[in-house]
Amino acid sequence: MPHAIRIHQTGGPEVLSWEEVAVPAPAAGEATVRHAAVGLNYIDTYHRTGLYPLPLPTGLGLEGAGIVEAVGAGVTEVKVGDRVAYAGGPPGAYAEIRNLPAHRLLKLPDAIGFDTAAAMMLQGLTSAYLLRRTYRVQAGDAVLIHAAAGGVGLIACQWAKALGATVIGTVGSAAKGELARAHGCDHVINYATENFTQRVREITGGEGVAVVYDGVGKDVFMGSLDSLRTLGMLVTYGNASGPVPPFDPLLLSQKGSLFVTRPTLVHYTAKRADLEALGAELFDMVGSGRVRIEVNQRYALKDAAQAHRDLEARKTTGSTILLP
Repeated sequence: MPHAIRIHQTGGPEVLSWEEVAVPAPAAGEATVRHAAVGLNYIDTYHRTGLYPLPLPTGLGLEGAGIVEAVGAGVTEVKVGDRVAYAGGPPGAYAEIRNLPAHRLLKLPDAIGFDTAAAMMLQGLTSAYLLRRTYRVQAGDAVLIHAAAGGVGLIACQWAKALGATVIGTVGSAAKGELARAHGCDHVINYATENFTQRVREITGGEGVAVVYDGVGKDVFMGSLDSLRTLGMLVTYGNASGPVPPFDPLLLSQKGSLFVTRPTLVHYTAKRADLEALGAELFDMVGSGRVRIEVNQRYALKDAAQAHRDLEARKTTGSTILLP
């Protein structure tokens, strides 16, 4: 029987269990995908700990790439033998083989391999909606990207640079700073040793940035607001340092009639047409070489617990994949 990672209770990495699972024939509207590679993302740890609750027991993982082995009745989006990739759920990607709603699958261009696809789908589609939909970055914009050496950060920095923005990135170490600089950051700020808000004001001549893309959360929230120009937008899309505490909306007027949004990929790709459009933009950026996907860590799928430990200890850079 095929295997998958399952959890029966929330907690630390030790709750991840490698188990045999039954995979039935695909139902109407479903496709069976045999994974060649699975992506690891910080949101997986939120599901594991219960910060983002899931009904238990459950699988984990929101992205993968592989080959369609079977399709259910009425499926028109893909066919047996297609190379496909997906992101955004439903959870359960930490599996050798699984059934998925066919309308969530995107056909992979021949130029993009499985490892690259699994490493980029969630982070890449996230970058796509952040930079092209939530706040549409324009040439000449100054943007601040937190966790610039992370999976989303490395993609978003390259993409923003390709759009003509001045890219400012925060990192937690000198080594990560070099990595961010090599991936499009014009200015790198080590928030472990520097006041990032003060540095942003210096870099922008006191004006502030048009947008802050924040996957860190609690530790940088107030500083991010103070880094924005008048009418700027804070896009908070992750909680690597913990969730943002409640705040008084009056702060937004006091700091310059600011905007704050908490988007999710699920809403930006709920319609098949929107998913396909964002996917096409992502595939074009990667296929053209303007965005390089760095797969810096590979783990066996059965070793997902160690991958979680390393991710939470901030030992990883770029993208990480799990191999069935």
